[in-house]
Amino acid sequence: METPTAAESACCSTGGTERKSHHSDKEKNTLISRLNRIEGQVRGIKGMIEKDVYCDDVLNQIASVQSALNGVGKLLLEHHMKSCVIERIQEGDEEVLTELLTTMNKLMK
Repeated sequence: METPTAAESACCSTGGTERKSHHSDKEKNTLISRLNRIEGQVRGIKGMIEKDVYCDDVLNQIASVQSALNGVGKLLLEHHMKSCVIERIQEGDEEVLTELLTTMNKLMK
């Protein structure tokens, strides 16, 4: 994963009214591609249920989607920690650690 430039990571700052993150085009395309595949998997699960596919097969597909979503979450978390969190700590904003821990607790449920 690329280290963001100062201009890219400045978007993570809380100085404005709305916080935003900047992802490189490569990162964004990777995330969107993964999410598109997940979206297709979810549509496939819906179709399986409509066709009365055996429950165990549907549950295995659900587990696959959950794993894929966890992968997307890990990528986003890694980028967030390497850019936004570091930047905010360097700016003296230690509240970002509480925010990060809350988010991580939600991801681990």
